[in-house]
Amino acid sequence: MDGTAQQATPQATRQAEARPVVRPLTRPTARRSHVPPLGVHATGDGVDVAVVASHATAVDLCLVDVVDPDLPEHDPARYRERRVPLLGPTYGVWHAHVPGVRPGQRYGFRTHGPWDPRAGLRHNPAKLLVDPYARGLVGELTYGPETLGAVGAPRSADPTTPDGRWWVAERYGEPEPTDSLPFVPHAVVLPPMPSPPPLTRPRVPWADTVVYEAHVRGLTIDHPDLPPELRGTYAGLAHPATVAHLKQLGVTTLELLPIHASASEPRLVAHGLRNYWGYSTLGFFAPEARYATAAARAAGPAAVLDEVRGMVHLLHEAGIEVVLDVVYNHTCEGGDDQLHVSWRGLDNPAYYLHDGASPAALADVTGTGNSLDFRRVRVVQMALDSLRYWAEVVGVDGFRFDLAVTLGRGTYGFDADHPFLVALQTDPVLSGLKLIAEPWDVGPGGWRTGQFPPPMAEWNDRFRDAARDFWLASAAAGSRGGAMVGVRELGTRLAGSADLFGHSDPPLVRGPVASVNYVTAHDGFTLADLVAYDRKHNWANGEDNRDGSDDNRSWNHGVEGHAAPGQDDVATEPWHAVVPLRRRSQRNLLATLLLAAGTPMLTAGDELGRTQRGNNNAYALDDATSWVDWDLGDADRDLLATTSALLRLRREHPALRADSFYLGTPRPGETRPDLLWFAETGEPMDRAAWEEPGRRVVQMLRPGPGERDADVLLVLNGRLDDAVVTLPPVLAGAGPWRLAWSSAWEAPDRPADDLAPAPGDRTTLEALSLQVLLAARG
Repeated sequence: MDGTAQQATPQATRQAEARPVVRPLTRPTARRSHVPPLGVHATGDGVDVAVVASHATAVDLCLVDVVDPDLPEHDPARYRERRVPLLGPTYGVWHAHVPGVRPGQRYGFRTHGPWDPRAGLRHNPAKLLVDPYARGLVGELTYGPETLGAVGAPRSADPTTPDGRWWVAERYGEPEPTDSLPFVPHAVVLPPMPSPPPLTRPRVPWADTVVYEAHVRGLTIDHPDLPPELRGTYAGLAHPATVAHLKQLGVTTLELLPIHASASEPRLVAHGLRNYWGYSTLGFFAPEARYATAAARAAGPAAVLDEVRGMVHLLHEAGIEVVLDVVYNHTCEGGDDQLHVSWRGLDNPAYYLHDGASPAALADVTGTGNSLDFRRVRVVQMALDSLRYWAEVVGVDGFRFDLAVTLGRGTYGFDADHPFLVALQTDPVLSGLKLIAEPWDVGPGGWRTGQFPPPMAEWNDRFRDAARDFWLASAAAGSRGGAMVGVRELGTRLAGSADLFGHSDPPLVRGPVASVNYVTAHDGFTLADLVAYDRKHNWANGEDNRDGSDDNRSWNHGVEGHAAPGQDDVATEPWHAVVPLRRRSQRNLLATLLLAAGTPMLTAGDELGRTQRGNNNAYALDDATSWVDWDLGDADRDLLATTSALLRLRREHPALRADSFYLGTPRPGETRPDLLWFAETGEPMDRAAWEEPGRRVVQMLRPGPGERDADVLLVLNGRLDDAVVTLPPVLAGAGPWRLAWSSAWEAPDRPADDLAPAPGDRTTLEALSLQVLLAARG
C-alpha cells in the first residue's frame, strides 16, 4: 500500500482535492532488518533515510523542489513535491535507501495514522514535518492555521494581530486540512562531512577556566572594528577584533547562547517580536542560519555549517574553547494548541511528556508548554546523537544544559542516575568535554543545585544570591535602617560551596570547579543595572511588566535608573553621590566573582558597563537593549581594565585557582593550612564569629600551593562605614603584605597616595570595599 492510500476517510478525500496529485517515486528497496542512522544521509547513489514515527501507519519522505523561484516563498505554486513511501516500521523507525537524491535536495516527512488527540495521537498528512535530525534548514516558519494541527476558530480574523492567537479544538477538532509545505522550513540534504582534521581543542583545565557567556549576534552586531558584512555573525565572532577583546579580557571559554535552529513563539510574532535568545529549538542538528553571513546563507545550509565550523576552528587557534548552550528540555512547538511542525506530527506520545490522564495532555515542567520525555529511549538517543554531532563534526568543547533537571526526570522525578546522565559520564566522546548543568526546572522538586554527577559542573545560584545579598540587598536594607546579613553565607561561597558540591562517593571528588559561579547571566539584570535599579522595567516585552523575576536583590543606591547619556556628571546632583558608589559596587561584585574558588562565569558586556535600561528578561528584544555597546566612555574603559586586572591576578596566582576543596588543615606534604579566616582584629575566626548576625568584615587567606607561589589575602568590608582592620601576620617564608588591588580604585593602578600597609598594621578599609593583598615567596 503506498503513502497516498492509507486513509479512506472524508478528511483524506478533502485533502487530496485541495492540492495537486503527486506520483510517488518507485518504492525503494531495503531490508527490513537494517535500520540506517536516523536522519537523511547522502551515501552512494542516493540517500539513506530513517525517522522515528512508532504510532504511524505510513510515512512519506517528501522531496521538495523549487520550480518557480520568482514566486513568493509561501505560494504553493513555487514548489513541486515528490513522495517516497518508507518501509517499516522497524522498532518504530521508518526507513529506506532512496537512489537519485543528491545533496542540496529539500525534503520533509508526512505521517499517516490515527488523529486522536484524546489519546495523544496527532497524525496529519497535510503537514510537512521537519526532520528532527536535519543538519540544515531553509525557509521561514509562518504562524497561522497552516502550521497548526487541528481545525479551530481564530479569536481574530488576522492571526498576526496581538489578540489573534488561534484557538484549536485539539481534543475534539478534525485535523487541519491546509497543506503546510509552503509555510514551514524545509530540511536540506547535506553532503557527507569530510573527515575532520585532528581536533586541536585548547583543553583548558577546569581550575584555569573563565567562562564568558555571549550571544553571537549581540556581541558582534555593533562592534566598530568588524567589517559590516561580518557583524552579528559566526564569522564576526572569530574575527581578530573580537578575539583580541576576549584575549585582552583573559577569558578562556566562550559559552554561546543557543545556536541550534530555532523559531519564535506565536505570541511574540503577533507583537512584532522574536525569540532573540533562541531557547525555542526547531532543530537540534542544524545551526541557526540567521547568524551566518549573507554570503553563507545565499550559498545554502552547507555553507552555513562550514562557517560555524570555521568559527570554532579559529577560536581554537586563539586558545579559546567553545561551549554551546543547548535546549533539549523542550521544543518550539509549544503547548497543546500551538505549532505542529515536527515532533508533534511524527510521534507525539514518544517525544513529549504527558500527564498520563485521559484525555491526554502535555505535562509542562519547563514553563514553555511542552517538555521532552527523557523516560523515552528515542528522546535520549536524539539528545546524545545531537551532542556527539556538535562535538565531533563541528568541534565544540562542551555544553551547558538548559533546565537540566528535565533531562534527568524519570518515572518518579529527578534521578542523578538517569540513563541520560550516566551516558554523559561514560560516553567516550562526551565525557571528556566540559558539561555544565542549569540545575533546575519548574516542575515538582525542580531545584537540584549540587545534585548532578561528576564530571558535570553546575550553575550556582546560591553564589549569585550570596554575592548580591552581601554587597547590594543587605547594604540597601542597612541604608534604610534595616538589618544586614553577616558573612557566613558569602564565606561558604567564596570557599567553593563544598556544602553543595562536596557530596559524592567518595566525598569531595568534584572539587570547587564544579561550582560555576556567576553574579549575572543572560536572564536577569546586567551588572550595571544591578546597581541602578530596585525594580524590573520590562515594558518593552509586551507583557505589561509581568514577566521576569521580581527577586533581583539589586540596589539603585538611592536613584532609580541611569542618567541620560552624557548627563551622569559626577559633579551634578544627584549623580555626584550615586555614580561613584555604583561603580564601586560593580567592582566589589566582579572581584567576588573572579577571585572566589570555583569556575567564574562573566556575562558579555558586564566588563563594559552594558545596560538594558532595567529590563531583566530581554529574551524578545533583538535591538540595542540586548546588544553589547562598544561605544565606551572613560568609566567603561576603567571597568574593562579592572576586569582584565582581576583576571590577570587569578591567572598569575595559583592560590586563586583551587582545584580541590579546602580542608582548613595542611595537605599531605605541606606545613601550612590550605585556607585561613580572620576577623577584623587579625584573630582567627571561630564558630561564634561566623554566627554573629551583623558581622560584615572578614579576611580570607589562601596560601600559595607551591613553595614559590604567593599567598593571597582578600579583605572584605561590607559595612556602610569605614572599617579599621588588623591584617594577619604573614605565613612563614612569605614576604610582607603588598596591596595589589582595591575596589576603592576607579582604575586598577594604585593611586600614588594609597600606601600599602605593613604586616600587623591597623589599616582602614573604606565603606563597602574589598582589597587584595599578596605576600610573595622565594
